[in-house]
Amino acid sequence: MRKIGCCTWIFGGEDLSAIAARAVRAGLEGVEIHGDLSMDPVAAGAVFRDAGLAIWSITPGDADISHPDDGVRRRGVDYYRDLIAWSDALGHGPRIGCHGLVGRIRPVGGADEDAILADSVAKIAAMAAPRPVCFEILNRYESHQVRTVAEGLALLERAGAANLSLLPDAYHMNIEESDPAAALRAGGARIGLYHLADSNRGAVGEGHVDFAAQFAALDAIGYAGPLIVEPAAPGPDPFNTDKGPGYRDRLEAMLARSVRAIRAMGH
Repeated sequence: MRKIGCCTWIFGGEDLSAIAARAVRAGLEGVEIHGDLSMDPVAAGAVFRDAGLAIWSITPGDADISHPDDGVRRRGVDYYRDLIAWSDALGHGPRIGCHGLVGRIRPVGGADEDAILADSVAKIAAMAAPRPVCFEILNRYESHQVRTVAEGLALLERAGAANLSLLPDAYHMNIEESDPAAALRAGGARIGLYHLADSNRGAVGEGHVDFAAQFAALDAIGYAGPLIVEPAAPGPDPFNTDKGPGYRDRLEAMLARSVRAIRAMGH
């Protein structure tokens, strides 16, 4: 049976102990923690450890690491330098998540931003080594760069870092990939982490994603990592977690339903 967790950022700024309690009630075994550097990493690590939960990975905060302006880009890379140091203090040895600035859906212009992104990612991977770094593949409504596994593999080739892998997400693949399961198979051993939510960004089994095909693909490529569930509560503004009163309770219920659906599929 695969281990199942969730991203903590979906609960907004809720107290970590409350998030840990929700994760336990939902039947999860670990989390991907949001890289909020204002949090005490030692205390954060202890909260989840005391609840019997692993911290498998880190969702990064927004940082523009492909901007043509040197100052903007340097601040983005510096954030990751601080994130890596912060992650060391968590005590769980998590993977470092990485992606571009969410919401920058068009080039600034006048520069090869793909080359800039590859250079920045290579720097981040070198700072983290030998810790694994997983580059998350987003969709066209969140980024104009690296929206498919094929584009992700091209990024890995340009960056040339042995500790760098890809993080595909079933929700994003639902938008960008013509055949998500085939994309996972093409990614092969370069798939380092996997996120999932259904096509409506709801609980697993409540949209039209073919999870059986994707799980079979993960088995075929020997993916041994966790399944990180990342739903959003129904409501307006996809870039805001807060969907009104009770949204955190709705998210907890969605996680519990996702666990039951995944286990019912034999995973």
